[in-house]
Amino acid sequence: MSLDQKINPQAVVQAHRFDLRPLRKSDIGLIELHAGDERVAQMTASIPHPLPPGTVEAFIERAQAPVRDEDVWVIDGTKIQGPEVMGIISLEKMDRNQSEVGYWIAPAYWNTGHASEAVETLVAANPLENETMFASVFQDNPASARVLTNCGFEYIGDAEVFCVARNATVPTWTYIKKLRG
Repeated sequence: MSLDQKINPQAVVQAHRFDLRPLRKSDIGLIELHAGDERVAQMTASIPHPLPPGTVEAFIERAQAPVRDEDVWVIDGTKIQGPEVMGIISLEKMDRNQSEVGYWIAPAYWNTGHASEAVETLVAANPLENETMFASVFQDNPASARVLTNCGFEYIGDAEVFCVARNATVPTWTYIKKLRG
């Protein structure tokens, strides 16, 4: 670690129905359960299916590292007697004070507004003090596209990304949200 590199601890971000909190080792089981669901894995670029042993442990270790390229939060519903892990949301740091938003929601919480509330809450908190946030979704996942447009993201174009679970390149829609500047 270089001396000029700023270590930015992750704060808990409060939403109405849940909190966005940093990952902890006790999340391993529920993350494995949900991320191991083929329906979840196939809507992300990076989650393999089937989920190899040790994948979630390594993910949590990277997320807890003092110097990291991505801040990751669990969508934790315990404040209203809900489950500890309903999904994951993250900000991957980019150059020029930008981040890319990524998220997945456990299938039990699809079509409940949890994804929209998580994205909306994280954007409003803007914990990395970004000027711009980006996001992309697979074109065969219009529900995730609605999450972004409902949160004020604007469509900027098509692209494609390799999906590990599908072992294929998948067309995406890319979105942007200007926060300052």
